[in-house]
Amino acid sequence: MAENKTILIAEDSSVILNLTKKILELQNYKILTAKNGGEVLKQVEAGKIDAILMDLNIPVKNGMDCTKEIRASKNPEIANIPIIAVTGNANNYSMEDFKAVGINDYLPKPLDFDMLVETVKKYTVK
Repeated sequence: MAENKTILIAEDSSVILNLTKKILELQNYKILTAKNGGEVLKQVEAGKIDAILMDLNIPVKNGMDCTKEIRASKNPEIANIPIIAVTGNANNYSMEDFKAVGINDYLPKPLDFDMLVETVKKYTVK
């Protein structure tokens, strides 16, 4: 089920990135990574991605701006990628803020790994 699914993890913290990557690899997801918003947009253009875990506080372009750009893509396959916000500052945003830019769901930091797996599956099982 997860074998053919690719998840892009947009995260500038190596510790969080590596932990998240290991957890999802154990679920047989293929993982791509991006340390900043510029890399996120390049990865999205480069190949099929089934879901994005988007840290909102990444450098170059933050997660909210990246999400807006992805949603504005003329390619429907890119524009409709499920995006899951990951943030330690969830209190600074409401679900309405997330929905307004096109974020499908969000996970608070510190990550609950069971919730991470459950949320990713929710958007990748078709």
